[in-house]
Amino acid sequence: MPSPRPARRARGPRPEEGEAPITTGTARLEQDRDDPDGWTVHVNGVPSSYVDLGDPTRLVFEYQQWTAAVIDAVHPPGPLRAVHLGGAGCAFPRYLAATRPDSRQLVLEVDEQLVDLVRRSFGASGAAGFKLKVADAREGLRAVPDATQDAVVRDAFSGDRVPDHLVTAEFLRDVDRVLAPGGVWIANLADRPPMPHSRAELATAASVFAHVALMAEPGVFRGRRYGNALLVASQAPLPEQALVRALSGGVAPARLVAGRDARHFCAGAGVVTDDDVHAATRPPSSPEEPDA
Repeated sequence: MPSPRPARRARGPRPEEGEAPITTGTARLEQDRDDPDGWTVHVNGVPSSYVDLGDPTRLVFEYQQWTAAVIDAVHPPGPLRAVHLGGAGCAFPRYLAATRPDSRQLVLEVDEQLVDLVRRSFGASGAAGFKLKVADAREGLRAVPDATQDAVVRDAFSGDRVPDHLVTAEFLRDVDRVLAPGGVWIANLADRPPMPHSRAELATAASVFAHVALMAEPGVFRGRRYGNALLVASQAPLPEQALVRALSGGVAPARLVAGRDARHFCAGAGVVTDDDVHAATRPPSSPEEPDA
């Protein structure tokens, strides 16, 4: 369970509202009108993080609340070893550092100027309880030793989609390589009816991991609207009943699809490979003569 809300901070970094250029486009910091310590980080127009400088245990985004529920269901209280793929404002690494002191965390963020902005605005990452490194998520993960991580968490987007090279079976085999026994892969994604990305990612994860699950708001599963989904995978059995209880009783209720239901949900979806990604991004030889 999260720690009690700490006393409001007396001093520390003070972000400034406004836009700033970053390597991949534009970032904007927006102060919460109801809480001066709360800040939303927008990346290219998309809300990407909510950072509460006075209370790092406060998670505003629903998928981050689900992520916390997964980690608490899978791992007993105490420090964790975790790699975060994608950083933005690093709200979730800050949460883990506050609720599980002495955790060893590495955050891989590809956008160097965004990293600089986050450090200036919200404080040095070391003081916040994690290491923030400028690196492509997949390339940075290759440097992580085998079987050393309790969790690998992906929260990386290009626009409203996860970068293609972070969804393939080859990539997930590298995720599996760095996970310790009992470790868990947690991946945030956004999808719209009939959830094609979720089905493809679930099928791909099921080709690598023995146990998979997917969670989202009931309305997203019913095909009523666009929204976030959270994929969870492990070589160890997932605590499905504990997850159902946590997700149904939280501030942001979610439906869990796991076990046989998860495999039925992704039936017919193909496993995504590096070759698929390369073929999709390879331009034709000429406008007049497309590849055969």
